[in-house]
Amino acid sequence: MTEDLGYGWQSDLLDLPAYLKRVGYDADPRPDAATLRALHRAHVTSIPFENLEAILGRPVELGVEALQAKLVDRRRGGYCFEHTELFAAVLEKIGFEFTALAARVTMGATKLRPTTHALLRVQIPGEPALLCDVGFGSGPLEPLEFPAEGVNEVEQDGWGFRLFEGPRAWELHQRGADGWVQRHTFTLNETFHIDYELFNYFISTSPHSPFTTRAFTQKFSVDSLRVLDGTTLTTTRPDGHQEKRELPPEQLGAVLAEEFGIVLDSPDIERLTAS
Repeated sequence: MTEDLGYGWQSDLLDLPAYLKRVGYDADPRPDAATLRALHRAHVTSIPFENLEAILGRPVELGVEALQAKLVDRRRGGYCFEHTELFAAVLEKIGFEFTALAARVTMGATKLRPTTHALLRVQIPGEPALLCDVGFGSGPLEPLEFPAEGVNEVEQDGWGFRLFEGPRAWELHQRGADGWVQRHTFTLNETFHIDYELFNYFISTSPHSPFTTRAFTQKFSVDSLRVLDGTTLTTTRPDGHQEKRELPPEQLGAVLAEEFGIVLDSPDIERLTAS
């Protein structure tokens, strides 16, 4: 009944075996902490972050059928709402209990930012709640435990994260070359697919959205974060060391395919190059 009312995540439409193959997960998934950690790690290291459809002037569609066709069947990537809705359907299909959340991306800014990011709070019976953030493009590799008090500071294969409850909202911080940076803030108010549809429309169409102004692609792994911002390719290591290079336009298609696993046809490459 809740699915019919719009509270669910359309897991009845999900091809779970196809998703598991896409992310390289070959075990029997169960609604437990070990499965959640493994799935989270597999997802964030397999499916890239990208906003290319918005830059190419095409609609960014949510809903399991559209997300499965794009992220699984066509082996493309997406941004947070796409990643999080797909992951929510996966967790629902397996039998996890969770709440969808919305966050304000700050990246160190002190001014109030709009709600433009999607997260999941997963509750496994008898265990602390876990924060899943598969759609930011730069980790974490595995879920982060909500601390009962104080700060939960973790290191995952050299990447550092902090989660704690601030004066107004929960805060997720990420360690960079110059120290800790607040990445986003969020409350525990539940959100749903229909809310993500609204947020997604702004992100994919508004001239004030950062995702309609330039092509942006990320691929996260245990030892590197690759970011293609326009034609600037940056590789960041867990210790903060960075390598940058400017790509000539004719290399854009090859780099997207080789570094990010995103294969576009020639007309799309030409349009990206011209944008």
